[in-house]
Amino acid sequence: MRTKFTCFALCAMLSVLCSPAHAQQPKRIATIGYLTASSHATALSNTRAFRDGLRQLGYNEGQDIVVEWRYADGQDERLRKLAAELVNLKPDVIVTASTPAIRAVQQATKTIPIVMANVGDPVAQGFVASLARPGGNITGFTNLSPDVSTKRLELLKEAAPKISRVAVFSNAAQHAPAIKNLETAAQSLRLNLLRLEVRNANDLNKAFEMISRERAHALLTMPNPLLRLDHTARLRIVNFTVEHRMPSVHEGKEYVEGGCLMAYGSDESGNYRRAALYVDKILKGNKPADLPVEQPTKFEFVINLKPANQIGLTIPPNVLARADKVIR
Repeated sequence: MRTKFTCFALCAMLSVLCSPAHAQQPKRIATIGYLTASSHATALSNTRAFRDGLRQLGYNEGQDIVVEWRYADGQDERLRKLAAELVNLKPDVIVTASTPAIRAVQQATKTIPIVMANVGDPVAQGFVASLARPGGNITGFTNLSPDVSTKRLELLKEAAPKISRVAVFSNAAQHAPAIKNLETAAQSLRLNLLRLEVRNANDLNKAFEMISRERAHALLTMPNPLLRLDHTARLRIVNFTVEHRMPSVHEGKEYVEGGCLMAYGSDESGNYRRAALYVDKILKGNKPADLPVEQPTKFEFVINLKPANQIGLTIPPNVLARADKVIR
């Protein structure tokens, strides 16, 4: 009797374990959309940082996640089409950066979560209600810091005390609030600003002509990934500033490593790495509206002495002492 009961119990257990309802369900693979205004080559450092962030969180592309990569190759007019392509794929989350790209995705969906890897002022641009409570389907990371643009201008004046007219490469659609702060700082530093609309590399020739015509003494570039990540554009800026003996300050160390004088800004690649953390939170059920937009906490000041020597500029010791890195 006991033997018959044991056999019955064993058969019942096997039946339960083998039934479709108790079979192991296949692991769901999440889909991540990724849109950048840059080309594959120019965005490589940021995409690597994002991939590194995902790997550190245990995600393996092709196994746990699928990433749909889209590159606008510096052509803003392509962003709306690429955003629509991604939305039609119904991804779990879309990662993007820069005002034009974020705007394109925002207009394409009000429901799919969007993580901004890097943006200027998301409140002023209408992407979020506030940094602490985004309120919609968008959250992420900003390079916004109230004093960062004015800090660049101050460093430029300290490094080159004789300058009085500074050319500023900016994009009115992205930099309007920061430009106001910059103009206020310029007045206190007794500097005149020559504002030039430079959205991408195509605008450089006209900007260079204006600088020569108006005889600006120095150059400041506002944050612009279409310039910062474009090696050819950076090289043109390097050659122009050296040829015209102009000290310059920029938002990314890529400029300085390529031959410009100074850079002061946050770690943009770090923002892309941290964007993976927000993707992870969203895939685990968190809502973008409840994830605060994070601001940078660490800034890096880099000086390259080679262009300083080329333009005949001696950097004051007190400025050199504050640099996190000096390239000799």
